[in-house]
Amino acid sequence: MNKQVEKIQISGIRRFAEKVKKVEGAISLTIGQPDFPVPIDISEAMIQAIRDNKTVYTSNAGVDELREEICNYLRTFDIEYNKDEICITVGGSEGLYSVLFAVMNSGDKILIPGPAYPAYENISIMIGADVVTYPLNEDFTLNLDKIREKLENENIKVLMLSFPSNPTGAILSKEQRNELVELIKNKNIIVITDEMYSSIIFDDYYSVAQAKEIKDKVIYVSGFSKIFSMTGLRIGYVACCEQYMKEIMKVHQYGVSCAPSIAQYGVLEGLKKSLNDVENMRKTFERRKDYCLNRLRDLNLEVAEPKGAFYIFPSIKKFNVSSEEFCEKLLNEGKLACVPGTAFGDLGEGYMRISYCYSDEILKEAFDRFERFLKLNFPNF
Repeated sequence: MNKQVEKIQISGIRRFAEKVKKVEGAISLTIGQPDFPVPIDISEAMIQAIRDNKTVYTSNAGVDELREEICNYLRTFDIEYNKDEICITVGGSEGLYSVLFAVMNSGDKILIPGPAYPAYENISIMIGADVVTYPLNEDFTLNLDKIREKLENENIKVLMLSFPSNPTGAILSKEQRNELVELIKNKNIIVITDEMYSSIIFDDYYSVAQAKEIKDKVIYVSGFSKIFSMTGLRIGYVACCEQYMKEIMKVHQYGVSCAPSIAQYGVLEGLKKSLNDVENMRKTFERRKDYCLNRLRDLNLEVAEPKGAFYIFPSIKKFNVSSEEFCEKLLNEGKLACVPGTAFGDLGEGYMRISYCYSDEILKEAFDRFERFLKLNFPNF
């Protein structure tokens, strides 16, 4: 077997999601799967694409009209790319894989925040890159002092960013964005910014991709799994300048040839007609976020307020058990599945991730179970 692959584990998110099936009556708050149907215009466009026999290969980079429409969409966020700087990928996951594989060599160093989405570290390990991590601030905002320290003392090639963040829901402030841009200007680094949740944000949106003066250092990765509630249809994209794109395209071509054709036509229609559905979804997630935040604070748990995505990441440090042990016990005794913080790296220890992309009824029952579990098992807290 490939020795680099043997070094990694299956995602802790998926591992706990699978465990739920073995516990009768358990509720799962594990997976980031919006509980909304695909917008009707997208569904109808995919059906029509089948009827029109648009089921053959597209170009490797994707349908031209979709790439143009993505450029139009990004301009609403003050991000400028042209069609030839866009590649449609099989979800954001393949986008990340193709980008990291294209820009990193064995032994190159990548700087990743902790906690963070596990794919960043595990794809890097498979490539043979060296992973360097840095802690976020207590509220999970970017710790620029730690980034500076690592960039000064380590030969970092790639800086990985993710806003809004999975698992914390943290976003980038205007001040942090500007400070980060100045830092990137003066460093010989490549910045990969994963913005899969950029449309699900409860505050002002800021990204390093908005800074045109560092465009030649930034690779933007995003997609439509979350925005259009179409996680199984697998459409993402990468945006970057040509020096990166020509190499990313090689990995993408040999990996997947092209993204699913009918799903590309669906997204094209969605960008034209379904953005109101996205706004309604965003408002629902914000209301659910407030509910989860209030329930956690009523239980006297320390928790930073998420500003985007649909995850909340409370501290469970005061219970003096590992996050893995806590979540195992919660599942088996409390009939509630959440993801241990260590699924997002060692710096996630002492936390757990709750996904709130579930109905109001499910969330209420889940938090009622959580409250009963804490009172039974940790009465002194």
